[in-house]
Amino acid sequence: MFEHDQGIVQQLLADNTDFKTLFDKHQELDEKVDKAGNGELPLDDMTLEKMKKEKLLVKDKMALMIEKYGRAHA
Repeated sequence: MFEHDQGIVQQLLADNTDFKTLFDKHQELDEKVDKAGNGELPLDDMTLEKMKKEKLLVKDKMALMIEKYGRAHA
């Protein structure tokens, strides 16, 4: 995730608690979605879809923060 912006990601993780919170939430949701996908975590389809949408929303928020940081520090 965000391979081409790793420097910015690392800076935001170190300096921005909101970004760190979003990053941790994304990691948590990613793990749960993966476990549900391979049967380790039994979830109904509705719950799984809700988690996938939340994960995407969190990723979009992080992408916006990365973009703003990049523009401000260009």
